[in-house]
Amino acid sequence: MTPGRLQGNVLSIPRMETSPRIALVAGASGLVGGALLDTLLEDPRYREIHSLGRRPLPRQHPKLVQHTVDFARLGPQPPPSAQDAFCTLGTTIKKAGSQEAFRAVDHDAVLSFARAARRAEVQRFIIVTALGANARSRIFYNRVKGETEDALKTLGFESLVILQPSLLLGERAESRLGEQVAGALSRALAPLLRPLAARPIEARTVARAMVTLAHQGPPGTRVVPSGELHALGA
Repeated sequence: MTPGRLQGNVLSIPRMETSPRIALVAGASGLVGGALLDTLLEDPRYREIHSLGRRPLPRQHPKLVQHTVDFARLGPQPPPSAQDAFCTLGTTIKKAGSQEAFRAVDHDAVLSFARAARRAEVQRFIIVTALGANARSRIFYNRVKGETEDALKTLGFESLVILQPSLLLGERAESRLGEQVAGALSRALAPLLRPLAARPIEARTVARAMVTLAHQGPPGTRVVPSGELHALGA
């Protein structure tokens, strides 16, 4: 399909209450987001995947529609109507350059996308935050993640699913030496770490768990810690 731009007037796609579904995805250029997009495109239960991002993805697929957006300036016009919205937006303080810039992505951009999803009448919102997210944490990273979770709970989604993975494993587009070393060690020590809820987890496992949880779709809020994601994404 021809890529679109989520600016100005955009025609909404009629909402489908039965399978196959329509999904919105924010953050598909990242580690989990890329694996999630692959999973959704291969899933026959979805007929259209709308990817929202700051720049186009270098890929095409009959089910994929891309929208170039500025999450800081999403206007009142809703994105295409959908049943499910998946959010994998996130950065690091080092990559962002400052705590303020980090918060602009992991809090502000996430909530901007979530509010747009609400305007699109999304029923299920599924997001990846982090193990240890807590709005009262003394650790800035965990505190911002927790504040984001708390804010999402006020938006009124029929179903809100929050995934809290541990250290993510997988091939990133950009190099993160610390995570590469930690990932190599965790793979080597996997037999010893297996009983621990905080053991590292593959990004593709998290992605599969997101789709599984979307189809379970229980009403209300569900927080899924990393230890449960291994089984859900198997």
